[in-house]
Amino acid sequence: MARLGVNIDHVATLRQARGGTDPDPLTAAILVELAGADGLVVHLREDRRHIQDRDLTLLREIVRTKLDLEMAADDAMAKIALSVKPDLVTLVPERRQELTTEGGLDLVNHRERIQKIVDLLRDGGIPTSLFVEPTLDQIKAAHKIGAAYVELHTGRYANAKRSKEEDEEFEAITQAAKLAYKLGLGVNAGHGLNYKNVKRLAKLPEIVEFNIGHSIIARSVMVGLIQAVREMKELVN
Repeated sequence: MARLGVNIDHVATLRQARGGTDPDPLTAAILVELAGADGLVVHLREDRRHIQDRDLTLLREIVRTKLDLEMAADDAMAKIALSVKPDLVTLVPERRQELTTEGGLDLVNHRERIQKIVDLLRDGGIPTSLFVEPTLDQIKAAHKIGAAYVELHTGRYANAKRSKEEDEEFEAITQAAKLAYKLGLGVNAGHGLNYKNVKRLAKLPEIVEFNIGHSIIARSVMVGLIQAVREMKELVN
């Protein structure tokens, strides 16, 4: 059965919209774990648009499942990670002007920079996951770099407008997951997944964890956070 990691960034997005203290990502984290999620995911961005440094520090103290820190592959963020000690760091590409993470890391053309951060984190006792497009060359590069996991970017699959396009993206994810598993990489998946499109991917045995945020937080507005997490947990299992 696949695990479910719940990204709570958008709880912080709502808080930051008014510059106050509510809703509190720490309260959300507690509810997410009570609902049966297998871990929490937060993205500490350079511009601190949602999750703040204080959130990360306090989350490390209270999270009892797994804390997955998404971050850019740079020295400043690595220093923070080595101080906080999350259970996993997922390296992602980051552009200040984007609304959310767009696309995966280019490990083929930026291997040296990413290798440096992966090695630094590994020496500090923190395993890494690399957020990549579901292509075979990126999977092979992730293996050469020595990451523990890859997280397959499911955005194109999630945003497909036609069934043929969805089928093509599903096949790409399938083949990337199989290769990653064969090479000994743990396989996570995420981006754009919701209560409908996750069902097909949940049938892939190589994927060990789905990291999902926006759709869960959006549904929680209607049914409550605990119910929203439980519904998604049932789907990925």
